[in-house]
Amino acid sequence: MKLQRRLFLRLAAGAAALPVVSRIARAQTYPLRPVRLIVPFASGGASDILARIIGQWLTERLGQPFVIEMRPGAGGNVGTEAVVNAAPDGQTLLMVNAAPSAINATLYDKLNFNFLRDMVPVGGVVRTPLILQVTPSFGPKTVPELIAYAKANPGKVNMASAGNGTPPHVAGELFKMTAGLDIVHVPYRGGGPALVDLLGGQVQMMFGVLASSIEYIRAGKLRPLAVTTAMRVETLPEVPTLGDFLSGYEASDWYGICAPRGTPAEIIVKLNTEINAGLADPKLKARLADLGGIVLAGSPAEFGKLIADETEKWGKVVRDAHMKPE
Repeated sequence: MKLQRRLFLRLAAGAAALPVVSRIARAQTYPLRPVRLIVPFASGGASDILARIIGQWLTERLGQPFVIEMRPGAGGNVGTEAVVNAAPDGQTLLMVNAAPSAINATLYDKLNFNFLRDMVPVGGVVRTPLILQVTPSFGPKTVPELIAYAKANPGKVNMASAGNGTPPHVAGELFKMTAGLDIVHVPYRGGGPALVDLLGGQVQMMFGVLASSIEYIRAGKLRPLAVTTAMRVETLPEVPTLGDFLSGYEASDWYGICAPRGTPAEIIVKLNTEINAGLADPKLKARLADLGGIVLAGSPAEFGKLIADETEKWGKVVRDAHMKPE
């Protein structure tokens, strides 16, 4: 894994290695035709929404359509493999989040690809906090109260998630391990069904995507206890971080774009430049903020380091929690 990590970071940093004249010439002609942006999940989720937002920006900036194509299956592995096997010409890109790019490397015993070896980072788009939330009928009103209740009632608190190996699941497992709790994980086939049962009181708690939960929180139908990011979020400034109670705790989902290994460095640089321009645009930035997102601007190398670091971090959680795919 360390060798693959070094290779991934070296590829991410290689954008400046080609001769300047060659780089400029090829960048000026890209793209010559519509670009496919593969989303490895079902339509309607955060990956789909964010792909359409950044895809529209790239369409307007680069003069060719960025066509969003849904390729769901196997926790994001189906769509990821399709991009791994695509021609490395910048015409097929992957919208990634933490699951297929970082978590699945350890969660799945056998994959037909190695993300750190076979993909090249283009750029981050947004980091999205998760929120520890409970149904209002559940007694605890703070994180310390939840921890005390769970320790006094081992195995009696149910934690919903969007499915085994999803970012909400691993965030919950990290919480359980950090606090030393015996909480029962209840996986669902997606965040929507899990949220429905949380609202109905069939389960007591859930680490959810802020964009999906914010209106229920504002309406008093869910009680937020903490956000999982290191800093509080603007949309819920009164809600503390989990790190306020559990030193060192941090978790978030994040989204960005990657390309097949071998994609010309000048194309990676051009895409990265335009993505960062979008993330600096006030209107686009406001749209992302409405979804609870924090822009993740930076170089391909910086995005590559994030993926490599998260692969190592979540790999340990997956192993320690003995997690298996559905």
